[in-house]
Amino acid sequence: MSRITNTFQALKEKNKKALIPYITAGDPHPDLTVSMLHALVDAGADMIELGIPFSDPMADGPTIQRASERALAHHVGLSHIFKMVKAFREKDNKTPIILMGYANPIEAIGAETFVERAKASDVDGIITVDYPPEECKQFTKLLKEKNIDSIFLLSPTTELDRVKLIIEQASGFLYYVSLKGVTGAANIDIEQVKSKVGIIRELTKLPIGVGFGVRDAATAKEVAKISDAVVVGSRMVQEIENSNKDNLIQNISKLMKELREAVN
Repeated sequence: MSRITNTFQALKEKNKKALIPYITAGDPHPDLTVSMLHALVDAGADMIELGIPFSDPMADGPTIQRASERALAHHVGLSHIFKMVKAFREKDNKTPIILMGYANPIEAIGAETFVERAKASDVDGIITVDYPPEECKQFTKLLKEKNIDSIFLLSPTTELDRVKLIIEQASGFLYYVSLKGVTGAANIDIEQVKSKVGIIRELTKLPIGVGFGVRDAATAKEVAKISDAVVVGSRMVQEIENSNKDNLIQNISKLMKELREAVN
């Protein structure tokens, strides 16, 4: 059983919901990423999405695009990210780490090599935004063999037949994109999300996380009522962008604690 599944089960027993922050690896500087991961856990994160910086993202809004640009300016790539996760594991062997990114870096080194290195660095899950379920069965199989969860995105426009196809391959949890558009693009329509999540729940026992529009503690609280996990990306990255090296850890910890309190 994966760390992700164990974490969801443990939270369910306590009648709690998962809180999953997102940061881009290497933003604002590679030397700060591991410290930020530990700070987020200390402040209440149950799992962490670690973004793989990419030059041509299709799902990320301006805030996360700028984070990728800052990381890429430091030449951060997969080799650095695997080392970051390994360094994080020296002190934390419990918190799930999920890599989120695009197919291009994976294809560049080869799917088998990517999965081998992800396993060696103790990664728990992979979200590949632009791998459609019709074309990544072999990749999903490779991940499953290494007990790494393959997490798929579902959107408001995903048709029911495709939802079923995704569920067949998915593990860990399903990530419901709460709005039409890129990360941080608009305010969430809670009733619409509630309706869609309800439909998905009838088809699967997998936990359902909701993200792409959680801007503040109040929104996080509402999303937690209708989901199993709340994912906070652009808002967390915005906090990083607005901080300096002296107050960065303090600022992201403060935001994380506010979100944790709201979700609880």
